[in-house]
Amino acid sequence: MDRLQFEVPVRITPAPGLPVEEIYGVEQALDFLQGWPAHRQGPVYQKAFNACFGATVEVVKTEEACRAFMAFCRVSGLMAKDMMTPPKRGGQANGLRA
Repeated sequence: MDRLQFEVPVRITPAPGLPVEEIYGVEQALDFLQGWPAHRQGPVYQKAFNACFGATVEVVKTEEACRAFMAFCRVSGLMAKDMMTPPKRGGQANGLRA
């Protein structure tokens, strides 16, 4: 497995009426974040961007980048309703509640 690939793809709905997209790794998350409107970039966006960029230069673990990107998606209302959270160490995956 590619070191920058997320353990579980992050499922997002980029806009109402559009199909669900799956973000499979750090590079795809960065591409998505770079297209995010500047006037909507707040602290949660910046944390996700920094974490994803940090993962590309091996300063941040991919797992941390995934968590930061998921937090951004949740806060921004992008997270697909059927998205499962990645399993915690030694645990089971958890479903998000609507």
